[in-house]
Amino acid sequence: MEAWRQVEVACCEELDGPSEADLEAIRAATFSVEAVDDREKQTDHDVAAFIDVLAATAGESGRWIHYGLTSSDVLDTALALQIKAAGEVIVAAQAALTEALVARAREHADTVCVGRTHGVHAEPTTFGIKLAGFAFESARNHQRLARAFDQAATGAISGAVGTHQALGPDFERRVMARLGVNAEPVSTQVVPRDRHAELINAISLAGAGLERLAVEIRHLQRTEVGEASEPFATGVQKGSSAMPHKRNPIKSENITGLARLLRGYAVAATENVALWHERDISHSAPERVILPDATILIHYMLVRATALVEGLVVNQDRMLENLELTYGALFSQRLLLALVEAGSSRDDAYRTAQRLAQKAWDERIQLRSLVEDEAVDLDLDAIFDPESFIKHRGELIARLDSIV
Repeated sequence: MEAWRQVEVACCEELDGPSEADLEAIRAATFSVEAVDDREKQTDHDVAAFIDVLAATAGESGRWIHYGLTSSDVLDTALALQIKAAGEVIVAAQAALTEALVARAREHADTVCVGRTHGVHAEPTTFGIKLAGFAFESARNHQRLARAFDQAATGAISGAVGTHQALGPDFERRVMARLGVNAEPVSTQVVPRDRHAELINAISLAGAGLERLAVEIRHLQRTEVGEASEPFATGVQKGSSAMPHKRNPIKSENITGLARLLRGYAVAATENVALWHERDISHSAPERVILPDATILIHYMLVRATALVEGLVVNQDRMLENLELTYGALFSQRLLLALVEAGSSRDDAYRTAQRLAQKAWDERIQLRSLVEDEAVDLDLDAIFDPESFIKHRGELIARLDSIV
């Protein structure tokens, strides 16, 4: 309602009719939620009730309030003000997460860990490279959110069907400039809802990025993995009411669950695009839920994720232990390429490397010793050098300079 008041006052300030005394009275006009609620019980119209209450407190000058406007002029332009204000907070929060991820990625540029595909050990990487990927995704979400909030902060003072018949297009330009929001080039009675759908979809994508990060942490905190874990306030925090030993990834699970809500809101926002002719109000009820909820939730999730990244406990010893779980089988591609270079066909080389790697894993025998038993003339030191997998980490981590 305060945003509605700001729009009404800005419109009065751009009218030719009100005197300076009128404008002083209009600027001083007040309302209370209770008074508007009582009035709405009679009018059955929220904006009309608000106007009645606000105009009454302005005295005779109140006749200029809502002059030449329709309800959607006020609602959509006020919504643009709210979107702009929310965007300033949320875009900054996404930037803070990006900075936190970049800092931790640089910190762990040399922290070797196993990379997994399909949840199965693949080849070594570093924890810094892993986090760098999340940092770039966060940077993309930062850009998407900034663009989405900017284009959605759009209002209109165009009248009942968007023809500007009462006040003219120049009046709209002056009001929007005064309020600091965009003007819709051609509106109906409402600002087109593809703008708001783009915003909610950008928020949903940002939530999906947070979920991807949260799922990664949840997996790494599993007892069987134990490579990273959420911060835990020892001596204060309790992981379970029944099992004192528990340290659960509750923050990550919380983020994962909330991301599902955001995706649902994106569907509703997309459904809001198709309205009848110049306007109906089928979009109004969903927006009163999804717009405040989605903006509140993504900000909460971003703040929570940033604290999680900053406090993330990284178990480097466990990462090194886990690298040995396959008894060197993760060097299989290095062996494959060495056999090809030595003259084997690719298929023969693949079958040999596969047979030895599976035997190493299944029988818990070091792959290197199995290769030695094959009596092949290969440079085993070069094949089984972990550094070969991560030799480009410096260049990859340096690319973070482009975002922070």
